[in-house]
Amino acid sequence: MMTLYSGTTDPYSHRCRIVLFEKGMDFQVIDVDLANKPEDLAVINPYNQVPVLVERDLVLSEANIINEYIDERFPHPQLMPPDPVMRARARLFLYNFEKELFDHIKDIESDDEQLADKARLTVRDNLTQLVPIFSKQNYLLGDDYSMLDVAVTPLLWRLDHYGIVLQNQASPILKYAERLFSRPLYAEAMTPSEKVMRK
Repeated sequence: MMTLYSGTTDPYSHRCRIVLFEKGMDFQVIDVDLANKPEDLAVINPYNQVPVLVERDLVLSEANIINEYIDERFPHPQLMPPDPVMRARARLFLYNFEKELFDHIKDIESDDEQLADKARLTVRDNLTQLVPIFSKQNYLLGDDYSMLDVAVTPLLWRLDHYGIVLQNQASPILKYAERLFSRPLYAEAMTPSEKVMRK
């Protein structure tokens, strides 16, 4: 059985839990309090970070690596495109998400309000650039749910928590977010702490 060490409020861990639940497989989640990490986490991951996936002798860290492994190991439903060109484009999208969206989260959560406000505006503007996609399709890669949708879901869920306010022209993003949140297994993939983030 796979074991996922998952931060209770960590958006990267949230991605991995979403994929595990989408696959409908047997796994266990060990919730990690990021302020009080267990000693065994540092033993299995020298960076002492979550998420970490353990399966027999295999230990993986980094959300995108974990999720691609799960997707290849359990191919139904397939979340990465089967076509090599589209798969490369999806990986580039994921890389851009890290640089343009998720890398700014640490600044949003910093005590420097000026830095945090600048990061919020950057994330808001970069999200708004995705709006034209949803005039033609329901999801980021077309009409099928994919790993790109998995990756961005935790950020969209936390918009209020991060203090990111989308402008009126970004309403297609909010409609897209509701499609993601209404997926049958989405609620199961959240921890209780994540559920209260929008209250």
